[in-house]
Amino acid sequence: MIALLSPAKTLDFERPLPPLAVSTPHFAQEARGLARSAANLTQKRLSELMHISPRLAKLNADRFRDFAELPERQALFAFAGDVYTGFEAYSLDEEGVAFAQDHVRMLSGLYGLLKPLDTIRPYRLEMGTRWAPRHKSLTDWWGDRIAEFLRVQLAEEGSNVVLNLASLEYFAAVKGRLDGVRVIEVEFREPGPDGPRFISFNAKRARGMMARWLCQHHVTDIDAMRGFDSDGYRFDAKESDTDRWRFTRA
Repeated sequence: MIALLSPAKTLDFERPLPPLAVSTPHFAQEARGLARSAANLTQKRLSELMHISPRLAKLNADRFRDFAELPERQALFAFAGDVYTGFEAYSLDEEGVAFAQDHVRMLSGLYGLLKPLDTIRPYRLEMGTRWAPRHKSLTDWWGDRIAEFLRVQLAEEGSNVVLNLASLEYFAAVKGRLDGVRVIEVEFREPGPDGPRFISFNAKRARGMMARWLCQHHVTDIDAMRGFDSDGYRFDAKESDTDRWRFTRA
């Protein structure tokens, strides 16, 4: 199987890296082209498009302008949001990271689809952005390209199963374009006064923890993922069906 994750807005290009190999993003040329086009956007326009402060708009305008000169870092170690807090990449052993390289992919507004060791430059460009060169949105601009490449990756990996741990915004880039692929949707719930409830922060961390559990245990059988038990989560058979699984924390 291949597990899909969203990227993160928060980045870390400072922490010392373990001595790992690197790979090149499949859509590196497309990323450079998007960055060049985004460099033409004013700070005000970036602020409006991304719903960010003037300070963050300036930071990202500078990033797009200087994109070719920015430092690079493996995606799994560059993303530092809630999902990646749950994944805890720095404590995963070398075999686990190698397994991730084969079985984990990150969807990206700028890079399309990333392997964990693909090198990226600092950026912020969410998949839901209502802008793209000659298109109304990034999902329109990417079209079928991400889904087609994911199909190639599934064939190389030897399965036809996607474990979807990405957000709705990012999975939209491939949704409806994976006919014939089995997609397992995963949801996480927390105890609440009126029954199990969804809490965004906890769900993001749990997605990362599940991806890590997959790599830590070298799981290749999708049904074995029902055994995920990190941080008190358990598979809830009563609230799950064939391709939509719920995990609830006691």
